[in-house]
Amino acid sequence: MKKFSKLFCALAATTLFATSAYADGSVSTEGSTSMEYMIGAIGEAFTEVHPDIKFTYNPTGSGAGIAAAEEGRCDIGLSSRALKDDEAKTLVGYVVALDGIVLVVNNDNKVSDLTLEQIKGIYTGQYTNWNQVGGDDHPIVLIGREAGSGTRDGFETVTDTKDQCKYRQELTSTGDVITTVSKNVNAVGYASLAAVSDKIKALTVNGIHASAETIKDGSYKLQRPFVLVTKKGEEKSEAVKTFMDFAASKDAAGIITMTGVIPTHE
Repeated sequence: MKKFSKLFCALAATTLFATSAYADGSVSTEGSTSMEYMIGAIGEAFTEVHPDIKFTYNPTGSGAGIAAAEEGRCDIGLSSRALKDDEAKTLVGYVVALDGIVLVVNNDNKVSDLTLEQIKGIYTGQYTNWNQVGGDDHPIVLIGREAGSGTRDGFETVTDTKDQCKYRQELTSTGDVITTVSKNVNAVGYASLAAVSDKIKALTVNGIHASAETIKDGSYKLQRPFVLVTKKGEEKSEAVKTFMDFAASKDAAGIITMTGVIPTHE
């Protein structure tokens, strides 16, 4: 989490971190790799306020994080998808932010916009060449995430492609998707809005750019929640309660905004 240090050391001098630390103990989190930047920023800010609480994050993917919360192997699971009905029987999900899922292509790809129907057609194999959707005459190389990924679940749910995608590669992290697409002119993948950089080109969907405004108003359709997951009916430690309160605070909302996703509380 060193990349956040300069920012939050500066903030520590302001009233944001004027609170004294009373709790101690530890808070372990595990799950979504898409939430890494956001949870890292919140975790660093939290430990500035509560230096006696040890905060940890293990990036294993949403499915693994949900399982870890269920099995008691972490205090808080991290999921970049909503809980499924069977999971919600024993777990509670707290939505702390909304994130746009962005279609990304190589910077040399001429395509700039796709409709949801075109996206579905590409990932289910209806379209196999970029010239079928306004690009050059090159085969489309489909990049996706591994089974259990919250990004994959969110993407396939919104595009109605669950169990239909014809992936060439299934990668285990958002960073791997970005890197792979940046090196292959024919590739297309999907990633969290917060992870998008100038290494790749982000496509608009139905003519709408992914942004805080378009995600909040619902006009950008490819979006999913960032969820903190805990065991239902299980007493939380004081350290975990303190972290959950902090994550839902106005101060945390400002931090979440700085990481490129949209807080659900302000």
